[in-house]
Amino acid sequence: MSLFSSRADASVKDNPALPAAPSSWQKKTRNPSPKHQRAAIPPWLINTGSLIIMGLLVLLSLSIGVADFSWSGIFHSIINHSANSDSSLLLVSRIPRTIAIILTGIAMAVAGMIIQVVLKNRFVEPSMVGATQSAALGLLVVSLLFPASALLIKMGVATITAMFGMMLFMLLIHRIPPTDFLMIPLIGIVFGGIIEAVTTFIAYQTESLQMLSVWQFGDFSAVLAGRYELLWLTGALCVLAYIIADKLTIVGLGDNIALNLGISKRQVTWLGVGMVAMMSAVVVVTVGMIPFIGLVVPNIVSRLMGDKLRSSLPAVALLGASAVLLCDIIGRSIRYPFEVPVATVFGVVGTVLFLWLLLRAPAEQ
Repeated sequence: MSLFSSRADASVKDNPALPAAPSSWQKKTRNPSPKHQRAAIPPWLINTGSLIIMGLLVLLSLSIGVADFSWSGIFHSIINHSANSDSSLLLVSRIPRTIAIILTGIAMAVAGMIIQVVLKNRFVEPSMVGATQSAALGLLVVSLLFPASALLIKMGVATITAMFGMMLFMLLIHRIPPTDFLMIPLIGIVFGGIIEAVTTFIAYQTESLQMLSVWQFGDFSAVLAGRYELLWLTGALCVLAYIIADKLTIVGLGDNIALNLGISKRQVTWLGVGMVAMMSAVVVVTVGMIPFIGLVVPNIVSRLMGDKLRSSLPAVALLGASAVLLCDIIGRSIRYPFEVPVATVFGVVGTVLFLWLLLRAPAEQ
């Protein structure tokens, strides 16, 4: 099953200006061989392995930190039914941070999968369509105009600006031929850079660069109990994405197929765009921008399991959570007791992984 429409295939065949031999990526996407389909890893095996890996990473994440912590103190606190420094540290800092990391990884990975299905392009993610940059711009504006506003109001404004940014991006790519797969991410990178430049200029003029840097670099060092609970909203949106997964898959197959099966492409598309905008806004408000999660994780899962969203979405969520957990542990350990932001670590790791995905030879060859 492919995320690219049949109209795109026809355009490639009929256009003499295009090269006669399709790329290996297009070969794999358009004409998957039966042998390659049989070699796919079963979803239950991938999900089970991801759960085990995530469980180990959770235990490691709870154990690593600057403050003194021991599991024996936790056991003594449970046996004696009394709080101590270890239990307080676990409940106030370590558990909230780990939950925030898991929810952030799940949200950004699922958001990337949704936007790739909606745009029928494997090379995009929320930060490449102006979602996270627009959310940061809205958050900066509302913080400057109404500094005492509640966190929910800031999140609402960030969501609205993220929606407007994505709408403007979709208008920009409306006239691009469906065969120009690389033009969409290139336009997205330029579009996001323009929004980020405007945001930086406003922050510079208002002496708010330090406040802006908190939202531009994803970091979990300030996450405590009472400061991350908005991320549970992204969990609810991921559940909604799983409920409408079949409709999103049909929309990704092309306009004609969606019309023949009675699916409203416009409604499903804008529902997906709204979900991606809200996920991006909540993550930016809570922990800041973390790039490449929505780009790398869905592509890895697609290579292993195919493009059926109903079966691949749990694997995307688990792998996204595990990837952010691993990068956070690396960031806390590489310069202990100091921390390297997760966005920096995942930027390096995500770049290497995505280059490997692009350069890796197809399995059938």
